[in-house]
Amino acid sequence: MADSTGAAAKVLTVSDGVVAGTRQDRSGAALADRLAAAGYTVVERRVVADGEQSVAAALTEMARGFAGLLVTTGGTGFGPRDQTPEGTKAVIEREAPGLAEAARLVNPLGRLSRATAGTIGACLVLNTPGSPSGAVECLEAVLDVLGHALSLLAGENSPH
Repeated sequence: MADSTGAAAKVLTVSDGVVAGTRQDRSGAALADRLAAAGYTVVERRVVADGEQSVAAALTEMARGFAGLLVTTGGTGFGPRDQTPEGTKAVIEREAPGLAEAARLVNPLGRLSRATAGTIGACLVLNTPGSPSGAVECLEAVLDVLGHALSLLAGENSPH
């Protein structure tokens, strides 16, 4: 299994409230802290409003020329503005359904998640929910395989 030490990561918070300044970005901070504790170097944190177009545009820009992990938080539920999965699906090149499925299994509320995961070039995108605990739980559900996934995306040979 590949080690994540030194691997680059970015965090995208999707929240109308955070953009408007009426809510704190607690889930983005929690993800950044957990990624750093796992050995990732968090090179960017960004906040964008809810909506398919805003998410797709932010992901496209953040993934351009980036080899690493890009984790989103927020917009994965059933609310009318929750369109993070739609924005993600609009720009990913290949889906990684096993990652999203594993993340959904960590908590009964995961059954309400519409999160997705996939790749854009050498960038691996993972959607997580907007609650700090839910975001970290979903990340932790797949953290053990992310280093290997990033190595494969980088074209490193796999011993299978």
